[in-house]
Amino acid sequence: MSEDSPSVFAKISWPRPFAGLRGITLADVPREVSAGFTLAALMIPLNIGYAQVAGLPPVAGLYAAIIPLAVFALFTSSRFLVTSPDASIAGLVGAALVAFAAPGDPLRLQYALAIALICGLLFLVFWIFRLAFLANFLSRAVMVGFITGLGIEVFTNQVRKILAAPHVADAGTGVLAAAEQLHDTMASSMSTEGYFLELVALFDSIPRANLWSVAVGVSAFLIVRLLKRYAPKIPGALVALVLLTVVVAVFDLAAKGVGVLGAMPSGPPTLTVPAIPAADYLRLLPGALAIVAILLCEGLLLVRSYNAKHGDKADGNQMLFAYGVSNLAAGFTGSLVTGNSASRSAAMEASGAKSQLPSLVAAGTIALVMLFFTDTLAYLPNAALAGIVANAVLSLIEVHELRELWRMRRSDFWIAVVCLLGVLIVGPLRAVLIAFLLSTIDVIRRASTPDTSVLLEAPDGSYFTPAGVGDGAVASGLVIYRFGAPLYFANATLFLDEIERLVVGAPAPLRWFVLDAEAMVDIDTTGAEVLRQAITMLAERDVTFAVSRADRPFRSWLEKYGLMELIDENRFYPTNRHAAAAFREVFHWFSHPWVVRPEAE
Repeated sequence: MSEDSPSVFAKISWPRPFAGLRGITLADVPREVSAGFTLAALMIPLNIGYAQVAGLPPVAGLYAAIIPLAVFALFTSSRFLVTSPDASIAGLVGAALVAFAAPGDPLRLQYALAIALICGLLFLVFWIFRLAFLANFLSRAVMVGFITGLGIEVFTNQVRKILAAPHVADAGTGVLAAAEQLHDTMASSMSTEGYFLELVALFDSIPRANLWSVAVGVSAFLIVRLLKRYAPKIPGALVALVLLTVVVAVFDLAAKGVGVLGAMPSGPPTLTVPAIPAADYLRLLPGALAIVAILLCEGLLLVRSYNAKHGDKADGNQMLFAYGVSNLAAGFTGSLVTGNSASRSAAMEASGAKSQLPSLVAAGTIALVMLFFTDTLAYLPNAALAGIVANAVLSLIEVHELRELWRMRRSDFWIAVVCLLGVLIVGPLRAVLIAFLLSTIDVIRRASTPDTSVLLEAPDGSYFTPAGVGDGAVASGLVIYRFGAPLYFANATLFLDEIERLVVGAPAPLRWFVLDAEAMVDIDTTGAEVLRQAITMLAERDVTFAVSRADRPFRSWLEKYGLMELIDENRFYPTNRHAAAAFREVFHWFSHPWVVRPEAE
């Protein structure tokens, strides 16, 4: 690198700390602090629940609401976005850990921390090289299918916890035994948990469900739903958890089979380094990439939404930095991967919060809980936590989005359905890859059959109307052909075939062929070769080739591929009307007999 050439780091837009605190005054502090206590009340039950969804100790969820939350609040550029583990993150982390450690294995937490570190480093790489645009490669259809599939899977798992019924492996005979054998066969051949087989087992276990546990879980679900509808400012999750914990303790429901959270380590998070083999970091990379891709898409969409709604000026690139450092903090302090939480962000917005101060207050509050109240948390009923999480993930099951896709574009709907089923059958990571490939194929399919037309001149020459290739009989000797896409390998054959059809099928000898190149902003090497063949074929038939509405990119590609020498430099026209007038001037006659020739005036 020369001394004059700037380094990558010289081009970096360095983050501005405390950007999320801008604009608040002393008068706003009481409201912001109150919102922080509300945020802590929301986070405690949900973070515990999402840690369990990922198969991790509850403390991993609570630790995510201390140092990672505070770090994000200090470095984010958004005043409204709240970071936290969520259902999609928990489901992805759980899926990524399947091949490394089972739930309950101490190694599972170590691998989860390693994933957090990898995610943090990936976000920082994206920040350095400004790669946020990569999120655009996950279409709306993929996101809808992926999030809905995860929501269904997480909801089903919470129902199983509410039932507190024996697992498939505890069953003796009947449907469960057959399901277990088939599940083992599928798992060994497809490396999947077999969601539908688990669903069969779930239904078969309903008669053996613990009714006390079901009552606690359903009560938690209903309390949250009712308070959200009739008293949305009250933290329903906290109310349900406190109330049902008291009920379980008073009536000694733990002795009747209602599971409780159990003892947790007290104290703040401590510095830790994941104790896993170095080679396993590479094995964790695909899962971490999927997590980062989803977080990137969801996060940037939320940022744009709040920017538009509140006139906020959040910098998307600085958001990547904030995600990066917060996940590095998560990996080194024993917590679950953290990302964006639409539900907690919406709750803060509804409370009137206008900065990241509530996040800092919530982090401090939860740190105090970990110092002095972990003994109380040990009595939280698992069924209540499952009911709270089940309620939260209902918003992920986007039936209305699927209806919209069905109404607007059927191909996107089917991509979403394939992604949804893929999440349930082969797992989230493979589902994203499959859906991405299907989206790519669909884009290529649409680009391979672009909108093409023959432009027919109106009788008074004031405008042109499009007609299908072969539908508009042109008897004047002039054809204006519009190709509505960049010319590349997937549609090059169509381009050449349609030109041949127009030349051969013309009712009168064709004299001029005008290519309307407005949409042809790019040409690949295959397209260049086909264009060369078309120009040569027209020249052999003594047909003049002309170009209209060509922008600078089209001309530059012609020059790069050496095609300009095949086209008369005087045969480039700014509009189709100019091209038609030039044609009439060359042949001294008009395409419409009722138009008076200048020579006759």
